[in-house]
Amino acid sequence: MTDRPVLEPTSEHPITVTPTGRRVVVRVGGEVIADTHDALTLQESNYPAVQYIPMSDVVAERLRRSDTSTYCPFKGDAGYYDVRTGAETVADAVWTYAEPYPAVAEIAGHVAFYPNKADIVVEP
Repeated sequence: MTDRPVLEPTSEHPITVTPTGRRVVVRVGGEVIADTHDALTLQESNYPAVQYIPMSDVVAERLRRSDTSTYCPFKGDAGYYDVRTGAETVADAVWTYAEPYPAVAEIAGHVAFYPNKADIVVEP
């Protein structure tokens, strides 16, 4: 196995994790897959903000672990889930960092949804 870099957030590549403070509802194929008041907003550099939702607020029986994995030098190893609804299966719609690096430790036990594969609504 090759050594992979582990990077810390910097002023040039900041990462913040803060409580969203609002209700977040996620639908796939029109079906509610997650509904929470305890989401975390992860803001990384100039990328769009990402909602990380506690796994306890996700309809777990709709998720199926996939074989996909990726690596982020700031966050660690990510695992993926397919979302199964009554009408369809959406491949790799969800990702999670089971053991995130210390800089983003708060996202452990949370999942995030790709906005092009799910409808993510942060209520006003």
